[in-house]
Amino acid sequence: MSTAVTTSRPAAPFNPFERARTPEHVSAGTVSIESERAIAEAQGALVVAKRFPRDEAKAFARVMDACRRPSLAAVAMYAFPRGGETISGPSIRLAEELARSWGNIDFGLRELSRKDGVSEMEAYAWDLETNTKSAQRFTVRHVRDTRQGQKVLTDERDIYELTANQGGRRLRARILAVIPPDLVDAAVEECRRTMAGGNGEPLVDRVRKMVRAFAKLGVPAALIERRLGHPLDATTGEELAELGQIHNSIRDGMTAASAWFAAEE
Repeated sequence: MSTAVTTSRPAAPFNPFERARTPEHVSAGTVSIESERAIAEAQGALVVAKRFPRDEAKAFARVMDACRRPSLAAVAMYAFPRGGETISGPSIRLAEELARSWGNIDFGLRELSRKDGVSEMEAYAWDLETNTKSAQRFTVRHVRDTRQGQKVLTDERDIYELTANQGGRRLRARILAVIPPDLVDAAVEECRRTMAGGNGEPLVDRVRKMVRAFAKLGVPAALIERRLGHPLDATTGEELAELGQIHNSIRDGMTAASAWFAAEE
């Protein structure tokens, strides 16, 4: 009687540096072409940025000129309450203008994948001159909170608006991460001066416009007066600038009107 002895080869160790296999439903040739194209575009952008560097003095002047425009200054700031204090900062609109005026910055928001009612997103900003990049990946559930509870979104437009709204806040943070902080502070102060001065427009007309803007958000003039502690006719330029920040925050869905204005008795 004989017994057979079998031996089994040990499993090959996992190689963390091995290139991931391409799924069968994906064309390997298409992936290779797109990868090479993306690499060539990135290299070309870096070469152009090095060949034509930004003039920081002119870039600073462009930022200040942009912040003197009332249309930009009106949407340049946001505010939200926290711990009894008001926290304010530059909005995504101001961040985009800073990137455009500073120059040689690639920034954007893209959807990486979508499955099971969830989108995987990435917000990024890349300073091509210094090769400094700030990126953040996050997920967005296709769900909207309503007073009746959560509502699952299936319409493509609703999903796009949801992901764009959620991504705008991350994109703002990524752009500000690669922009010099002193430039951001100077832009914020210039926008505040523009809002306080009004660029020659009578203060009473600007107050009326702000009241109409709040009315579209469901905030009546009486609640605005209650927050200010005086009639609207006595509103100052600084108070109007603060109201503009609050309006932007409510309009963009960052805060609710009830966080700023007490309900009428």
